[in-house]
Amino acid sequence: MDSIINSVKNIYDNQRFKKSTFLVIVKLLIAIGLISYMVYHVNLKEIATAFERADYRFIILAILLTLVNISLQYFKWELTCNAILKESNRKKIFYSLFYGFAAGPFTPARIGEYFGRALEFKDKPMIQVTVATLVDKFFLLITIAFFGSIGSILFLKNYYHVNSYIIFSLFVLIFVLSYFLIMLIINPKLWHNFLTNRMRNSKRFHKFYSEVLLLKELDGKFLTKISLISFLFYSCFVIQFAVLVVGFSQHGSFVNFIWAGNMVMFAKAIIPQISFGDLGVREGASIFFLTKMGQTSSVGFDSGISLFGINVLLPALIGLILLIKKNNA
Repeated sequence: MDSIINSVKNIYDNQRFKKSTFLVIVKLLIAIGLISYMVYHVNLKEIATAFERADYRFIILAILLTLVNISLQYFKWELTCNAILKESNRKKIFYSLFYGFAAGPFTPARIGEYFGRALEFKDKPMIQVTVATLVDKFFLLITIAFFGSIGSILFLKNYYHVNSYIIFSLFVLIFVLSYFLIMLIINPKLWHNFLTNRMRNSKRFHKFYSEVLLLKELDGKFLTKISLISFLFYSCFVIQFAVLVVGFSQHGSFVNFIWAGNMVMFAKAIIPQISFGDLGVREGASIFFLTKMGQTSSVGFDSGISLFGINVLLPALIGLILLIKKNNA
């Protein structure tokens, strides 16, 4: 009987492995397809020329800003681990973050990041680490949604001359929704009661009810801190993008590049993650917005692909090295 159970388990694990491998391959193919399409339409020679003529002082500055970027992500994750997981070991928190960097880009909707972060917390239930990761990402998503929506409305107004009444209505809608979100943030009991009551009454999610009760301990001080760090991280990303555009471009307004970076981040957040590390989505959005602002397609492509390299690929490689060392230890 045990041998039959083990055989079934092995078949299931094998199928699950094949499925995950298939999804990784599909994402890589989609990314390659998107990049190939853009390279074909942008002109490979122009892309190479933009790299050759780039002011590498700004490229180096953007790379250095990655240290700030990662530091802010660490502070945000440390704050969340302290509050939800009751974990204060900085070494474990650091490794957990980088394991997430390594696993995230290879999986649909970056779900691997949740499992990657949990590797260092084997003494914690997986659901607790998942809840902590969701909280960690939720406030960044709110920040992106707010500023990205405003930037997109202004983009419609300036480049597509949408009717002023429609623009005004969209602004009112955004600020009303933002008001309610702020009320939720400064009143943790309000959104906690809403969430836990829904889960308690749900047959599907009732088993997670006790774990989500951890959110009850989140106070206004925690929510204010994580909101501030999320805003700083968002600002760092946008500035990185603008600095890269300055490095590849020979003209243009830094304010416009900040604006474009804001909308690139917004587009990346709302478009389903269908490719490896959002490869192709980021570059396509960068090309679209920057060409509207008078830049060449090659500048948009080079800025987007460089942002992928320093913000996604580099941390993922470091995380992968740390993960390999952990497995070999």
